[in-house]
Amino acid sequence: MRWLTLYARSRQVPASLAAVVISTVTVWAFARGGSGGPGDPRLPALALAAGAMALSTGLSGQDLALDRTAAIRWAPRRAVHVLLAGAVVAVVLLVVQGTGEGLATAGFVVRDSAGLMGLAAVGAAVCGGRYAWTLPFAWLSFSFVAPSPTSVPARVASWMLLPPGTAAGTWTALVLTIAGTTAYAVTGPRR
Repeated sequence: MRWLTLYARSRQVPASLAAVVISTVTVWAFARGGSGGPGDPRLPALALAAGAMALSTGLSGQDLALDRTAAIRWAPRRAVHVLLAGAVVAVVLLVVQGTGEGLATAGFVVRDSAGLMGLAAVGAAVCGGRYAWTLPFAWLSFSFVAPSPTSVPARVASWMLLPPGTAAGTWTALVLTIAGTTAYAVTGPRR
């Protein structure tokens, strides 16, 4: 077997990808049922967060000691893993919503998927791969119940529900993506 196949299997990529597709199709079906209106960012944010949480389980392998002692350079592979996972989450939602009415614009989807995977990468570096999903879940939960964003800190806190092109949303997602990818690439998952 090639290393890429082994890597994907050790990171539970097939099961995680199935969970991403199922959760995205489920949220899309709920959106077609009429819950939330057009332009409501909660359902696409939920689909993207569910995808990021599903793929975050693969941010650590079966044997952390093996990951740390292998004779290959892990930092580039880890960075590509996070960025590719964010791209997969975005593409799945864009493809699913392309079959019918759209949930969100491409800018919204790209921004949120990148920021959420960066947040999951921070979770993996701080809490370990097993609990990497907790940070995207907690931030999404807070965004759903937070009051209307009127100040800059409130906009940063609810970045994933802001319209695309909003400076606070874009910069927060960018910082989370860069910081999360860098932290995970350099340190790897916590034991």
